[in-house]
Amino acid sequence: MNTRILDAEVSFCEQPFTSPLLLSSGAVTALTQAKAAVTVEIAGRRARGVGATYLSDLWAWPDPSRPHAQRDAVLRAFCRTLADRLPDWCGGAPAHPLELGLHLHERIARHNHPAPILARLMAASPFDAAIHDAAGQVLNRSAFAFYGKNVPIPTADRFFRTGTVRAIRALLRQRPKHRLLAWYVAGVKETPDTLAPWVRERGYRCFKVKIMGRDPEADAAQTAALFRMVLRLGARHVRLTADANEASPSARHVLDFFHHLQRRDAAAFDALLYAEQPTSREIEPCAFDWHEIVRLKPVLLDEGLTSLERMILARNQGWSGFALKTCKGHSFALTAAAWAHENGLLISLQDLTNPGFALLHAALFAAHVPTLNDAELNSPQFTPTANEPFRKQLPGLFDPRGGFHRLPNPSPPGLGSRLLLSENQRE
Repeated sequence: MNTRILDAEVSFCEQPFTSPLLLSSGAVTALTQAKAAVTVEIAGRRARGVGATYLSDLWAWPDPSRPHAQRDAVLRAFCRTLADRLPDWCGGAPAHPLELGLHLHERIARHNHPAPILARLMAASPFDAAIHDAAGQVLNRSAFAFYGKNVPIPTADRFFRTGTVRAIRALLRQRPKHRLLAWYVAGVKETPDTLAPWVRERGYRCFKVKIMGRDPEADAAQTAALFRMVLRLGARHVRLTADANEASPSARHVLDFFHHLQRRDAAAFDALLYAEQPTSREIEPCAFDWHEIVRLKPVLLDEGLTSLERMILARNQGWSGFALKTCKGHSFALTAAAWAHENGLLISLQDLTNPGFALLHAALFAAHVPTLNDAELNSPQFTPTANEPFRKQLPGLFDPRGGFHRLPNPSPPGLGSRLLLSENQRE
């Protein structure tokens, strides 16, 4: 299925947040959404695909010396460069969509640019998604159905025992899920009033706790208090994750947090699925040995996973697995998931508060790839107005009820953009 990229374009819009998303690097109150459109050709047939992401500079490029407006402008300019040069940056020749995306990933990693690699990958991710979306439309197949035939993937095959395509085929569910657990992101100031609409009206029972990371005892108290609060509101079979957004100074702080939570509230500790990227994303200069700690609970690498080579480094350091994000690139996320699966590591799927096309993309990924948490899709909480244009088409996905997001059945061609486009936009 050699896929030729014919052209690409990108557009931008700003989306305000209904409430700030608090990271250790600051509060996100509004973000630029980048939407890419890419036209591909396969065996003489053409289609145009769509991909999107938020350019979350505070997450991917937390540089206090540069104001948000400056970082945002740099990332927009980089997206325009990608749109102008996409065929060359994807290798300059027809190839399997996965190889095109991985070649783009490698080209970006080598590119000399003021933005760090994570920010560059984020900016490129809508183009990778659009390639897969377009190829699926040409073939009238889901982008997760591209792996039935064994073909070489030169960029990644050296990382696998029997090749990338076989590893991905072994990873993917034979029957995709059509219902995913809905997650609420809980900050330090949650009250019964802020949580009640989500627990009592929407049936949420999964909560990602944003902890501060520097005081393990205080973090344990916050996590236990949140757990007890949602139980009093009527939540049952509660699941938790903990995210310090890299603020923990050491692995020892994470171990202390686990111990404090276990002593304070055994039920809350049992409900905790994993901790997400508690320490610095710079896992080479800030290396820790996680082997002892992960005997208590899994610890997953998120921001620190930016290359296929780092998968091996993470395993050697004792990380339990990867908290994947489609905003690092569809091809990279799928390849990393397959490698984790082949090597006995765990997988979760996190979010970038992405709405619309990007939310559907992440949901489809989680429907096909077995994960610990289904998928964290939190734009209904933080940017619901960005989902409003799509609620009519897929209300069960963009307006979760009963504690679940619901996906279309069967899975749509590509990454589903045609489900969200109006009739005149499809032409």
